[in-house]
Amino acid sequence: MDNVYREAALKMVLGKMMAQALDACIVTDLSVIRWLTGFSGSSARMIVTREKSWLFTDFRYKEQAAREVVVAETVISTEGFDAELASGRYALGESVALQSDNITWHEATRLIERLHGRQRVIPVHAFFDEFRMVKHETELMKMRRAAEISEAVLEAVLPLITPVATELDIAAEISYQHKKLGAEKDSFDPIVAGGPRSAMPHAKPSSNPFKPGELIVIDMGCVYEGYASDQTRTLSLGTASEEARTVYRIVREAQELGIASATCGMTGKELDRIVRGYIAGHGYSDEFGHGLGHGVGFEVHEEPRISPKGELVLRENMVFTIEPGIYLPGRFGVRIEDTVVLGAHGAEPLQRFSKELIEL
Repeated sequence: MDNVYREAALKMVLGKMMAQALDACIVTDLSVIRWLTGFSGSSARMIVTREKSWLFTDFRYKEQAAREVVVAETVISTEGFDAELASGRYALGESVALQSDNITWHEATRLIERLHGRQRVIPVHAFFDEFRMVKHETELMKMRRAAEISEAVLEAVLPLITPVATELDIAAEISYQHKKLGAEKDSFDPIVAGGPRSAMPHAKPSSNPFKPGELIVIDMGCVYEGYASDQTRTLSLGTASEEARTVYRIVREAQELGIASATCGMTGKELDRIVRGYIAGHGYSDEFGHGLGHGVGFEVHEEPRISPKGELVLRENMVFTIEPGIYLPGRFGVRIEDTVVLGAHGAEPLQRFSKELIEL
């Protein structure tokens, strides 16, 4: 089934190449390569032409590529991709697209030199985004499984949050449990932040122990068969203050408003504006300083952007987060996040974990 949607993806890419009069495309982004071929190694380049596609890697991945790659011919190179490109063995035509948004200047100039005099190199930006944003049912199945794993992990670590545990303890346990339950890895380093540190949206876990009465933000996700999950819950160790409860209620209502308001045909910034306006109406406009959400797929942060800069129109089967927050520096922060898949009749959260304020 994986090869069915990958063949469909490759067909869409070829259609865009023909529409833009491109004879070949050099792919340097490993996440795009995995999306197109299934190859999960850490070293690869790809050439897509109208007639044939090749995946280039090295001896370390010979057996792995043989198992994973079907829609392209695998080339095990001993001299490197630029030498393969210079060999003339691959029919590239006259115009070759090169991903300009996922390549170093050093590699780009080297590849252009290899093609000089034979092909015209055309830099392309975000060339694959429009196809990756809309998920195939097979992709959605994997994303649902990734979400299920992270939810099971969150359930497992909650009893471990005590005054003798530290943020680092819980973050390490999250990473361990993700792999134990079948994930490849974390989709990003877990965020575990208690007390005043919960007001830092991307706080790194510290050796600080948890203190009774403090809020704790846990932002976590995993990768399952290449696809990411992303979720955030805020909880309290013991009874939360009335102010914390009030802020929590506002964030929860804002997050639920975002889910209820998401529809096909609106832009990301329109959805962001609805939720941002709700939070501002409660007097916290300056305390919600990041975007409402972001796309999720092979990468945990991809298009579409759900923010004041989100110009893209939301379409059916796009997957993105809805994660409003309120952050009071030096005191506490609250964020609640679900990843949703947008359907014809609205947004469906992939997470089912309670959004009641948990007081451990």
